[in-house]
Amino acid sequence: MHGAGLAKIGEVLDEAGAAGEEAKRKLLDDGVVASLLLIHDLYPVSLEERVREALTEVRPYMDSHGGDVELLGVEDGVVRLRLTGSCDGCPASASTLELAIEEALERTAPDLVGLEVEGLVPEPPRPSGIPLPVVQGNGGSPNGNGGVSRWLPLGTAPPGEGTVTWAQVGGVEIALANVGGSLLAFRDRCAGCGGTVSTGELKGGVLACPSCERRYYLPRAGRSMDADRLLLEPVPLLEAGGDVTVAVGG
Repeated sequence: MHGAGLAKIGEVLDEAGAAGEEAKRKLLDDGVVASLLLIHDLYPVSLEERVREALTEVRPYMDSHGGDVELLGVEDGVVRLRLTGSCDGCPASASTLELAIEEALERTAPDLVGLEVEGLVPEPPRPSGIPLPVVQGNGGSPNGNGGVSRWLPLGTAPPGEGTVTWAQVGGVEIALANVGGSLLAFRDRCAGCGGTVSTGELKGGVLACPSCERRYYLPRAGRSMDADRLLLEPVPLLEAGGDVTVAVGG
């Protein structure tokens, strides 16, 4: 009965022309309505199209780690993906990359039955002698494991192109940069001297630490351009519908 009623509403909107299309768009943007349509198999956008939309959202973050994600297929509600490219030297773990993909899929394709990801590469060991950054968690206790527990809204306006700004999300201080129109987030801590980097100068994607003057190339996961090969610690970031969320450790 409910499914038949929803189908009839869709038919009426289809016959209403441009006004009906606008009304449908607003209804689809409502999470409750979208869930009802998915339950009754009436959602007008196919599962594969919504999966591709989710992957488009997550690609800037994947690209910042020198990688990409490929859709292998969708069968019986199960999505098969493959991570491609090179994440060599990237401090983000395989589980963090998978988490970013899952978050995007949950938002655009909540009706997924399963997810299979090929090509997950374990996090490479850090070179000896490089100190691990210690980050304060929500409760003020040290959290040095780099783990990701939850996605939270940025809560502040993103920086303009070619600039970097400071933000605090879930008790974690973040340096947020806009490089060529793409937002990139890192823990606000220089991997060399431990000072903040959010007040440093950003030119051509290169962020200079204002304290020790080490230079980090942000589009390549914050890799140091100096001889010490240090790395900033990236923070997973997703943009969707004008909203920005970041994943911070618990």
